[in-house]
Amino acid sequence: MHGKAEVIELLLVAVLGGGHVLVEDVPGVGKTTLAKALARAFRATFTRVQFTPDLLPSDILGAQVLHPKDGSFSFQRGPVFTNVLLADEINRASPRTQSALLEAMSEAQATVDGVTHPLPRPFLVIATQNPVDYQGTYPLPEAQLDRFLLRVGVGYPPPEDELRMLYARQREDPLASVTPVASTDDLLALQAEVREVEMKEAVGRYLLALVTATREHRALSLGVSPRGALALFRAAQARAFLEGRRYVSPDDVQSLAVPVLAHRLALTTQARYGGLTGAAVAEEIVAATPVPT
Repeated sequence: MHGKAEVIELLLVAVLGGGHVLVEDVPGVGKTTLAKALARAFRATFTRVQFTPDLLPSDILGAQVLHPKDGSFSFQRGPVFTNVLLADEINRASPRTQSALLEAMSEAQATVDGVTHPLPRPFLVIATQNPVDYQGTYPLPEAQLDRFLLRVGVGYPPPEDELRMLYARQREDPLASVTPVASTDDLLALQAEVREVEMKEAVGRYLLALVTATREHRALSLGVSPRGALALFRAAQARAFLEGRRYVSPDDVQSLAVPVLAHRLALTTQARYGGLTGAAVAEEIVAATPVPT
């Protein structure tokens, strides 16, 4: 991924924070490459599901399969039983199919025909979606959006980096040369260490002040839930850990406010028609909230 250090850092924040990522951008900017490279770097199992309007929940979770010889049934696991699941173009599937991922994303388990099956650990969903004004897309419901730790946009690379990308792929796909730098056990250990990163009470109150401001903002009909507050807490811990610190600073909270909170905000009709976005509101709230010293 040339020229996308910030995107890679946000993805690592989500991985170390134990959360899922929603990547929203136009086709062809490297979303699938990003997910595959991450899985290879951690020697993790990887599955890709192309979401389409006719995709069924059983196509993701699995189903009971009949064995004609003896009339018995066995559970055939679906692609969700993996370490890294790439849900490609998730907003092209029906809301019913989208909702099949809710339990998996929240509790790392899947229930089929009344039987609950635990998913492998770690479990990470990287979902990509096209902009919602594209034809044949379904907006993700609020409950689904709230399960994603953060949302990122990849965007086009700078010209010089795009030129390097062209020549890097002249003879082969560089993805083939990605070698593991850690195992899934290493990743689980890192996630446990992230939980030990300290957040002083003053920083915690600052975080909650940002969250509370979303619930009171005139342009919003729905603010950030307690799950969203915890997501920002975990993401801030992960960013501090990546920076080599054992404590969370207000800068960690500020830098992650937009990618963690913006997709959780529901604008009023008036604000939406006025051209406001969730990201703009989140930035306004960060600018207006006093920072602890």
